[in-house]
Amino acid sequence: MAARILVAYATRNGSTAEIASAIGRELESAGNGVDVIVMRSVTSVAGYDAVVIGGPVYMGKLVKEVAKFVGRHRDLLGKVPVAAFAVGTAPVSKDPKQVGHITKSLNAAIAPIVPVADTVFAGRLEPAQLNFVIRKFMELAKIPAGDFRDWEAISAWARDVAGKLTAQQGSAPK
Repeated sequence: MAARILVAYATRNGSTAEIASAIGRELESAGNGVDVIVMRSVTSVAGYDAVVIGGPVYMGKLVKEVAKFVGRHRDLLGKVPVAAFAVGTAPVSKDPKQVGHITKSLNAAIAPIVPVADTVFAGRLEPAQLNFVIRKFMELAKIPAGDFRDWEAISAWARDVAGKLTAQQGSAPK
């Protein structure tokens, strides 16, 4: 049975928006009706059978918009399956502790919602798009710059999530 799915995302420089769009395309390919919308424009999650939430990580922290979005829509989000993703440079380091830290941050931001799936994707970090202070921080912290997105991994996660969101459809309390 096709679901109506919202992919709500926060973004700073467009990388998370592009990942959200790719996830939306995969969910549509699975036969679902999908709306991909920047979080600050979402007025209600009513009418959706499932929600995917995504946001970028800056300076080791998930952007505050994610927690604010969940806070505004907590009641309805608690009644449908939710999946979540974060985007940052932690996966580039190959350090499981960094990815674990971001996963904890993501889950804390969406609590008390427990996602059917969550992940951290490597993103794109272009110094030319950042202000001077952030660029200097990147240099000092030796944070890598470039486009590290793995589109195959993003598509695979979205295909897997499509099954989890629709399998959960109807099983969450209404």
